[in-house]
Amino acid sequence: MLRDLRIENYTLIDGLDIEFRPGLNLLTGETGSGKSIVVDAVGLLLGDKASSEMIRSGTDRARITGVFSTPVHKRASHLPQLLAESGIEFSEDENLILQRDILPANRSRVFVNNQPATVNLLKTIAPYLAEVHGQNEQQQLFSPSAQLELLDRFGGLLDLSASVRKCFELWKDLCAQQETLVRNQQEWLRQRDLWQFQKREIEQGDISAGEDQRLEEEKLLLTHAARIQDRLHSSYDLLYDSSHSASASLASASRNLDEICAYDASLRPLTETLSSARAAIEDTALALRDRLSRLESSPGRLEEVENRLALLDRLKRKYGATLEDVLRYFEHVRAQLQEAESSEAASHTLEKQVLESASTYEAAAKELSGRRSGAAEALKESVENELRALAMKGTVFEARLTSSADPVDWRRSGVDSVEFMISPNPGEPLRPLARIASGGEISRIMLALETVTDLRRTSSASDPTLIFDEVDAGIGGRAAETVGKKLRQLAEYRQVLCVTHLPQMACFAHHHFRVEKTERNGRTATRVAYLEGSERTQELARMMSGSRITDAVLKHAAQLLKANS
Repeated sequence: MLRDLRIENYTLIDGLDIEFRPGLNLLTGETGSGKSIVVDAVGLLLGDKASSEMIRSGTDRARITGVFSTPVHKRASHLPQLLAESGIEFSEDENLILQRDILPANRSRVFVNNQPATVNLLKTIAPYLAEVHGQNEQQQLFSPSAQLELLDRFGGLLDLSASVRKCFELWKDLCAQQETLVRNQQEWLRQRDLWQFQKREIEQGDISAGEDQRLEEEKLLLTHAARIQDRLHSSYDLLYDSSHSASASLASASRNLDEICAYDASLRPLTETLSSARAAIEDTALALRDRLSRLESSPGRLEEVENRLALLDRLKRKYGATLEDVLRYFEHVRAQLQEAESSEAASHTLEKQVLESASTYEAAAKELSGRRSGAAEALKESVENELRALAMKGTVFEARLTSSADPVDWRRSGVDSVEFMISPNPGEPLRPLARIASGGEISRIMLALETVTDLRRTSSASDPTLIFDEVDAGIGGRAAETVGKKLRQLAEYRQVLCVTHLPQMACFAHHHFRVEKTERNGRTATRVAYLEGSERTQELARMMSGSRITDAVLKHAAQLLKANS
């Protein structure tokens, strides 16, 4: 519901605040007073094209701000998600604030809940907030998808349509999985021989992580084995084996100190230190001898190590920078081969699931199509009856339904497409609704469609705000009274805004606003006043007789209000 509308520096309006209410809100006033300007301003909030020519002269920008209360109808369930995808924070329990600034050079800025947004976002969320029906705002009604949804709403088929949509999405998802599997199978067939060769080559290599590093260390040792042996022998001799070794020298020094310790007891700790040093040297010498006994200078083993390293380097060049990478690639190839082997069984299972889901969708879509056909006939009769009451007697309406059993034409909405056809004048051929020129006729057709759909309402949830401009074009008398009744009937469940020139319609309003032009400081400005009591009677009398209002006219106006309140 549109709760508040703020218009600043827009054409004749310098500053205007309107608080709309639930129910039927009617705007009346003299021709040219600016009633349609208010409707146009709402259209800008819904994504209509902006023109800098609409900026009030003497100002640098126009601004339109609208506050919408939380929509609770089913069609608005995706609104928070749509806003979130655009980075707009919104909760269903808060108001939605839209702002549109019109700038020079036909530029504009958009804000949603005080966050920058785009005109495309306004157009996306517009159907969840309001529908404008006038001379130039019928795109929603002309949309084939909107017409099909309206037919389903009229026929009480929304639940069945949702079921068909779920069946379609399951079928499409399975088809996508099948297509992916087929592509993978083709790839597997092309790659299988290569993968098998690669797997076999790595398996034959019998590698282990870190093996190359260990072999490099062994290669280094084998390459310098003779030099190492020579140095080990020399070190062993110097430490232990020669007659002048470090061990022998320490033993001699220790004996000398032992002899003189009897004369100088302070030297005793030094003998212990020499003993410890001699023991450490002997341990080191024994370790060198042990290493020397295990060291072999084997040209054959060196060749084996070099050949093994060459093999590992070849595998690393082909499959990864390290042996760990080669092993990971091996696991990948093995998994691909296993998946290829299991794909045939998966393909048969998936094919069966696709056929079953297609059969389920086809059955549900066929049932929906049959019920739509019956709903289309009922809609034709109901709309034509409504149009006769709306001064469009002789108008022929048809919801032309086209169905296709070809899976190429299957859609989320089913196998049907619908186009609303109409002939406003007897003897004229049926034409698509989009080719009807009269905005007033289109508004009345929309009113008829909304009325017959509303009569079959199955939910207490409110729908988007309906805004009618020129709905009274070319009618009067009893037809105007019928239009007023239809509007009030619609307004029992949803907010309706309507511009009218006819008192027969204005008397049905729940809330009445008068739009008028005033002059202040030499400038013309548009004002909107909320009418109650005698003010509303005066306005109704003015609409009936013009500037000359008599007591009889006032009495008639009061009677109209009383009869239709």
